[in-house]
Amino acid sequence: MRGVTVKRFFIGIDLGGTSMKIGLVSDQGKVIRETEKPTLKEEGADGVIDRMVSHARNLAKEACVPWQEIQGVGVGLPGFLDIPGGVVKYMTNLGWTDIPIRDRLQSAWQVPVKIDNDANVAALGEVWSGAGNGEKNAICITLGTGVGGGIIAEGELLHGAKGFAGEIGHIQVEPEGALCNCGQTGCLETVSSATGMVRLVHHAVSVGEKTCLAPYVRDGSLSTRHIFAEAKRGDAVARKTVDQAVHALAQVMATLSVVLNPSLFIIGGGVSQAGESLLNPLRKKYQCLAQKNARQDVRIVLAQLGNRAGFIGAAGLLAHIQK
Repeated sequence: MRGVTVKRFFIGIDLGGTSMKIGLVSDQGKVIRETEKPTLKEEGADGVIDRMVSHARNLAKEACVPWQEIQGVGVGLPGFLDIPGGVVKYMTNLGWTDIPIRDRLQSAWQVPVKIDNDANVAALGEVWSGAGNGEKNAICITLGTGVGGGIIAEGELLHGAKGFAGEIGHIQVEPEGALCNCGQTGCLETVSSATGMVRLVHHAVSVGEKTCLAPYVRDGSLSTRHIFAEAKRGDAVARKTVDQAVHALAQVMATLSVVLNPSLFIIGGGVSQAGESLLNPLRKKYQCLAQKNARQDVRIVLAQLGNRAGFIGAAGLLAHIQK
């Protein structure tokens, strides 16, 4: 009937090592219903996949949406993926190898299924219905235990030849720096992640530098919250640590600007909880380091969706292609 808008529903799943977040999402990016369930990785791939299937169906049922009205399911996954083939090649935190997850889920649900990297779907979520507000060229950087990234170019997720596009945390910023988990030295992750910032303070204390952060180092409770708080109070080690992390991040963002020319950087993850204490120096340093034309009109903002970004973006994998 003319003039009647038919709402379409999608399910998004953000699978992690400890929990799976599942959301029923409209074609406008609105969350209708959501849930979080334990992953129970000890059940192996078969058990986890079976539980994903049942939890998704139950969520739709709880929302009084018949399964026939679900247009598709998107799944965000950590690890190395064959995205076109729908296969988890290797997932460290769950111990999966060569799992054809898309075909198995598609067979169980009888709806289209798409998979993608968890950082990519978080970026898509923010651009679709969060801080990105529909931007066509944006880069989402997640500062947590590591540094993740997702790139939206001309409205599309950028994957690259082997699916590694967006591994921003492994851009080298200090050739003689600390060893990264990837085997390379001086990656951005070793300086600007929460782990990297804590490491810098530990090193400063170990060589005898005086800091109010020393008690947190000794009892093992040091976090970036402590570092930013003491930096604000003028602690020299804390300020140096924040400066180093911000400089490295701005350096990488300046490089990305001349390569990809984004209009927006979205900063998320635990470190971003520092808010303007992070954004203010980051914006200033970026303006100093980025090429004039590439930095023009570029905005740097905080992510808005929190831990909902993953499942919203996963649903967006299907909603996006059906527009």
